[in-house]
Amino acid sequence: MQRRTLLQAALLSVLPVPLLAAAATPPVVEVYKSEWCGCCEAWIDHLKANGFAVKARNVGDTGEYRKKFGIPNDLGSCHTGLVQGYGIEGHVPAADIKRLLAERPKAKGLAVPSMPLGSPGMEGPRKDPFDVLLVKVDGNFSDYQHYSGK
Repeated sequence: MQRRTLLQAALLSVLPVPLLAAAATPPVVEVYKSEWCGCCEAWIDHLKANGFAVKARNVGDTGEYRKKFGIPNDLGSCHTGLVQGYGIEGHVPAADIKRLLAERPKAKGLAVPSMPLGSPGMEGPRKDPFDVLLVKVDGNFSDYQHYSGK
């Protein structure tokens, strides 16, 4: 038993930090969605494919969760998520959620208002431009990432 413990300690001391981080538990995104929404399921698949764990819950009104997490109602979409204290509204790309978790800004979260074609979970015949918005603590928001839709 001691030999195993010593071997584990030796490996941990020489493994690069990124490799240790990759071995960590994936971030869990709690998703509150309508039971009948197919694009919500597609967005959940996008999150899982990009290394997130997801706990999905069907709810009657996603607006109450949006409000609870501090996301303005006019930025609403078809589902609302929560990850490590940040609200995630709509079809936010996984890369932007990862960036948010790495940077840890003082903010309520991220939002992609409406349901733009070409955003994760809304793949289709075209890709419309869309913005990911950073929702600040005071409820105002600014551009976080722009997608050209090309």
